[in-house]
Formats: sequence, C-alpha cells, structure tokens
Amino acid sequence: MNDAYNPPLTPLDVLHEDAQLIVVNKPSGLLSVPGRGEHLADCLLTRVQAVFPQALLVHRLDRDTSGVMVFAQTSHAQRHLSMQFEKRQTRKTYIARVWGKVEDKTGTVDLPLIVDWPNRPRQMVCHETGKPAVTDWRVVKHEGETTRIRLFPKSGRSHQLRVHMQSLGHAILGDPFYAEGPARDYPRLMLHSEELRLKSPDGGASMKFRAVADF
Repeated sequence: MNDAYNPPLTPLDVLHEDAQLIVVNKPSGLLSVPGRGEHLADCLLTRVQAVFPQALLVHRLDRDTSGVMVFAQTSHAQRHLSMQFEKRQTRKTYIARVWGKVEDKTGTVDLPLIVDWPNRPRQMVCHETGKPAVTDWRVVKHEGETTRIRLFPKSGRSHQLRVHMQSLGHAILGDPFYAEGPARDYPRLMLHSEELRLKSPDGGASMKFRAVADF
C-alpha cells in the first residue's frame, strides 16, 4: 500500500448465511485478504473467520471498494462459486459517483487492460497486450458537478471500473490512483458493489444479494 493502513473498526455486517455460503457487506478501507506484513493482517477474511471459522475465500473486492462479498462455508461451495466467477456466470452491479456530468444515459466501455508495471497496482489500457475488459453503464442521476452511475462489469479485471470510468473522462470520486484535482478530494472511493446474483451451490437456485451504498 502506498499510504497508512487504518481499516475501519465497524462490526461485521452479515447479509445472508446458510449451510453453503455467507454474504457480507464489506466496508471501504478494509482489505479483502491479508497483505504482506503484520500491519496488513486485518482484513475481511480474518474478520469473517473469527465468526465463521470454516469460511473460505471465493473472490475479492479492492480495499477501497465497499459492498457485497460472498464466502463459502464448504470446499464444495468454494469450488462451485469460484467456477461461477471464473466463467462469468455471476451478475455484478456496482454503484459509483463520478466526476463531471455524464451526458449520455447509457453506454459501454470496451477497452483491454494490463498492469502498469512501473506504477503498480495501477492498470492501463493497452490494445496490444491488454486482456479484454467490458463494462456497461447507466446514469442514475446528476448531483451537482458529479454523476451517480450504475456499472455492470462483463469481465473482472483489476481496477476495471476505475480505469474505464477514467477513460470516459469521468473518474470515480475519491480514487487515489486515477482521480485528479477536486475529483480526488473525497473521504473515500465512491465505488460500491451493490448487487450480486449467483446460483446456489446446493441445487443451483438463483440467489440475489444487495447492500445499499452509504454515499
């Protein structure tokens, strides 16, 4: 991390629990998994395992992104859920606030991404060596000099939503990597995993989980 790590001390917010999975609302500023070093040990995984010792990791959200995150209760569920993410069978919806007034109502960003090695963990658009990345978006409403927007990633690249919004000229507010000037002067990254749809590892029934953003 390029700054001090001071994770929020908020209580665990469990959205759903059954024999196969646990769904929680991750706070902004908390790592999904431990980082390198004792000072980066506090993370959502260890907090979940303090309450549910058998919990297993399935996917991750960036440290500064909040919202819906699922953990498996069994190794079978972990394999089943991980495969859904890998094969893009899950449906993810994010809410964000971005800088500027987005004029169009809807759109799609289709730009391949790759890590910007000298500036890790930043990512960048690269049409030669980047991996495919697609994001659909829809404006919710304009709020002064900013826009509230709903994002529907069709792929799961690192920093995908951040880079794709920046590429439109509308960086996500509070983004320490991609926002500049007044767009950066917000208390947190205004990006939240609002809804996750997946199939139950026990029978395949469709399941939907939601968490309301606090911005």
